[in-house]
Amino acid sequence: MATLALLRHGQSEWNLQNRFTGWVDVDLTEQGVAEARRSGELLAGAGVEFGASYASVLKRAIRTLNFALEEMDRLWLPVAKDWRLNERHYGGLTGLDKAETAAKHGEAQVRVWRRSYDTPPPPFDGAAAEDPCKDIRYADVPAADLPASESLKSTLDRVAPYWASEIAPKAAGGQSLIIAAHGNSLRALVKLLFNVPDADIVGVEIPTGNPLLIDLAEGTTRPTAARYLDEARATALPPLA
Repeated sequence: MATLALLRHGQSEWNLQNRFTGWVDVDLTEQGVAEARRSGELLAGAGVEFGASYASVLKRAIRTLNFALEEMDRLWLPVAKDWRLNERHYGGLTGLDKAETAAKHGEAQVRVWRRSYDTPPPPFDGAAAEDPCKDIRYADVPAADLPASESLKSTLDRVAPYWASEIAPKAAGGQSLIIAAHGNSLRALVKLLFNVPDADIVGVEIPTGNPLLIDLAEGTTRPTAARYLDEARATALPPLA
């Protein structure tokens, strides 16, 4: 039986500043580093022997995974990094203060952009110097695949094929895996794994630096049990199918 560990990165600099981050490559705060290391301690004590790990191409996820693997004494584990595990692209909201954005556009509109399943924010201004899609790390990605803005649905649309082709076969084959990513790319995976209805996924929150362990039925990727390792910081999980 395989176990899947979903690990949202520790607190980032823009988490702390309450800004929409998306694909901007901000770093962890000191608290974020501590959360990442604590995640590794918790994973080390979980009694699971992991065989491989995955991360987005954003440093807050990569460093979180590295700190966790260091605490687990498993820095030798293979790590695959892929842009399809990136955070949701927040389009024209990228970099904006969340409270100021709500004051400008109204809390109801911002709530739709942030929490609805299939409504993306306004697109990113492609002329902006900080446009992450101009980054060299995406040079081999077809331009048509690089988003200017994403909803949770469109985030799932890019996460799901990577899951199906690269991760799910290993998990179904009995290999326990760690995925270090972001609030929305992990919510997309939770929706997929737990078959969460569109209307319900908006209420699912993934806390930073708190590993979510999901046991899978033998030979499949069907969850049989799930739990956060830090119970004091746990959030509600969808029911098992």
